[in-house]
Amino acid sequence: MTTYDDDTNYDDGAPPEESNNRTFLLIAGGLGLLVLIALCVLVGYLFLNNSSQQQAEQTAIAQQTQQQATIVAGLTQNAENQAQTQTAAVTNTLPPTNTPVIAEATATVSETPNPATATVGAAFTQIAVSTQTVIATSTALPNTGFADDIGAPGLIIAALALVAVILLVRRLRAAPVR
Repeated sequence: MTTYDDDTNYDDGAPPEESNNRTFLLIAGGLGLLVLIALCVLVGYLFLNNSSQQQAEQTAIAQQTQQQATIVAGLTQNAENQAQTQTAAVTNTLPPTNTPVIAEATATVSETPNPATATVGAAFTQIAVSTQTVIATSTALPNTGFADDIGAPGLIIAALALVAVILLVRRLRAAPVR
């Protein structure tokens, strides 16, 4: 007699899959909702940030135009004043006549110029030249690159969302099947 029973069925196959995947569906839905909310916030941020940047650029352009108009008006007025001075200096003079020149002895005293006065005069001349010369300078920062388009907060949020996805997927894979 043997204790071996032929009616016993030993099946070494995989156990049947769980028909209820409620946990997976909840997590997948939550991640999808999180991504959708992040996209909506990002789009809203881009629209609000873009409109404020455009308004700031328009204000800067208006100020620059006003400043240039003021400079042009000042230069025009200065040129007109110089032209009037030059035309006023020209006068009709009579031609010289043959007049005998009588030489007289005179005492000539030549003053030596004060170096401090000459230095101050040169400084005033340089100041006058520098105020009439318009030097174009750039005050704006370059607006290039990926981080300028969406901003650093968007990059940080995207990185955190991807790290969360990695951790959840690893946890779900490591969980034992019931």
